[in-house]
Amino acid sequence: MQVDVHQHIWTQQLLDALAARDAVPFVRRANGLTVVHCAGESPYVVDTATEAPVRRARLVHDDGLDIAAIALSSPIGVEALPRDEASELIAAYLVGVSTLPEEFLAWGPVALDGLDPDDVDRLLGRGCVGISLPAPALAGRDALSASSGVLARAAARRMPVFIHPGSVGGNRTEGVNLNEPLWWCALTDYVAQMQAAWLTFAALGRAEHPELVVLFAMLAGGAPLLSERLGARGGPPIDLRDPLVFYDTSSYGPVAVEAMARRVGAGQLVYGSDRPVVEPMATGREAMLAENGARLIERRGAWA
Repeated sequence: MQVDVHQHIWTQQLLDALAARDAVPFVRRANGLTVVHCAGESPYVVDTATEAPVRRARLVHDDGLDIAAIALSSPIGVEALPRDEASELIAAYLVGVSTLPEEFLAWGPVALDGLDPDDVDRLLGRGCVGISLPAPALAGRDALSASSGVLARAAARRMPVFIHPGSVGGNRTEGVNLNEPLWWCALTDYVAQMQAAWLTFAALGRAEHPELVVLFAMLAGGAPLLSERLGARGGPPIDLRDPLVFYDTSSYGPVAVEAMARRVGAGQLVYGSDRPVVEPMATGREAMLAENGARLIERRGAWA
């Protein structure tokens, strides 16, 4: 089986729920456009025609894949909203993904307000392939401590945890700096978030959660490549070839993928396209990466 572990889909249910909101994140529809507004992000125009479920399912097969795992895009800020608001939008997201063709599975987002380990059980009951958390929820000792109950429950239920760049800012209202290019956050904030989350887990979290399976988006921002610097700066020894830590290749090409394969082991790299945010780059390892992704999610049946 060939699996893409990292895609997003703007389902009608999620767009409708966002359109009903008056505070960020929200959707506005005008003149045939559907525009998503989020705190700290530039407005994003959704091409609803290309997001049609039949087309997206066909694209899975055109990419030579069998399954795509859908995640709620954490930079939207849904998980960081007050619990009632977050739960409403998460429910809309889950309903939307449940109506998609059989080519799609769902990652289950966890609300950060009053982090509740029982959310893991609820998401398992909804058939989610695992849970997802925005990277800042795992970045630093305090964040790790706050998330500990959820991580422990995920490990106990053998649910993998997908770490994705995102927001913990909820309804914050600071504006976007329009002088920054559109790619700026993806090359600065997102990378730093993923590196901080990986360093926290590698240095502290693995000892606390020895059986937890973790998947880091975007090669964890290349954080494992910083291990020499970590040692030079007095950091602890870490297991770069942790068999329960996986890395998706989203937004990276052959140079970075080859470097990471040498560092963490080729078997820990999985295919993540990040569709429709970006077009995936060819790495020459697609078949192996997609098979590794299947190895990650196929355990779900045994775990569940």
